[in-house]
Amino acid sequence: MTVLKKIFSDKILQITVVVTVISLFFARPRPADINLHTIFSVAAMLIIIQIYAYLHVLDVLAYKLTSIADNMRKLNILFTLLAIISGMFLGNDITALTLIPLYLNIAKRCDLPQILPVTLIGMGANIGAAFTPWGNPHNIFLVSKYSVTALEFFSWSLPYLLAAVAITFIIFHFIPQKKIPVQDIKQINISVRPTVITTAVFALFFLGVFKVINVAIPMIVAAILALIINPRILLKIDYALLLTFTCFFIFISDIQQIPMIVTLIHTMVNSETSTYFTSIISSQIISNVPATILVGKFTTFAKALFLGSNIGGFGSPIGSMANMLVLKTFTQNATVSRSEFFKKWLLMQYAGLIILTLIGWALILL
Repeated sequence: MTVLKKIFSDKILQITVVVTVISLFFARPRPADINLHTIFSVAAMLIIIQIYAYLHVLDVLAYKLTSIADNMRKLNILFTLLAIISGMFLGNDITALTLIPLYLNIAKRCDLPQILPVTLIGMGANIGAAFTPWGNPHNIFLVSKYSVTALEFFSWSLPYLLAAVAITFIIFHFIPQKKIPVQDIKQINISVRPTVITTAVFALFFLGVFKVINVAIPMIVAAILALIINPRILLKIDYALLLTFTCFFIFISDIQQIPMIVTLIHTMVNSETSTYFTSIISSQIISNVPATILVGKFTTFAKALFLGSNIGGFGSPIGSMANMLVLKTFTQNATVSRSEFFKKWLLMQYAGLIILTLIGWALILL
């Protein structure tokens, strides 16, 4: 019941179902438009991420890093860098859900600032998730839709990552080096064998994403591994995201058969620059995952869509699912003013959006 409740309470899925049902009055979806490679890839990614979460790999790394932080600036740097690295492999959602409560527990014990560090963790998770195809679900769609090679993908994501990390280090410079008590390491045991096996399955998943092997293979292997380790892992999967992808493929298939809408959208994405800004703006309104699928069906400019959809994850609370999780997790765990946090969080989000939009535009023009 908890799984079903979580699925049916997902706001993005609810909206997607409504617009999909409406679209069915105008056309019927074509089976060929349902991108099974993307759906299987996202399913495999979600299972692997939940296995890692169950094994507490990120928790151990967080506690070990915080044990060496002796001042406020160093603690912020360590948590933000961990969020970036974790976002690359575990995605921005799991990173936010894991690291923010961990940091807030330390902050409450030592009377440390809560607003800026949590904001940086959330932004770091988004930055890191953009770097890999599996960090963000819509990156998987891009790789599948445009048959992007690994070399090509990382040639887009690496410059963006370096520029975004450089900006975060400028922010670190303004954080005072206030001394804090050295944190004790909380003892968490990691099961080595399941972790190694999961990493091997992750390697298979990498090959599947880039179509070296059929992606259904790592998806099935990951599901079997989850059942062996603990069947309850499969109850943690974000099935609402999978249903959202499926509904959007149906919706896009329908509207692709309506000439007036096709003409309108094509005029908005007929160049690299227009694709870039359309994907950013639409991400602010409908979130970057559905925005990527929508724009991606009507444009050939994959790099512009990649940069626009990942940068579009900054800004509004619905820019990416991770943003909403940051706000929710802070509300549940913090002790400072929620309204003050939201104002400052929103200010930093839009500042980051503006700066990264200019950087992304420069990367397109190069």
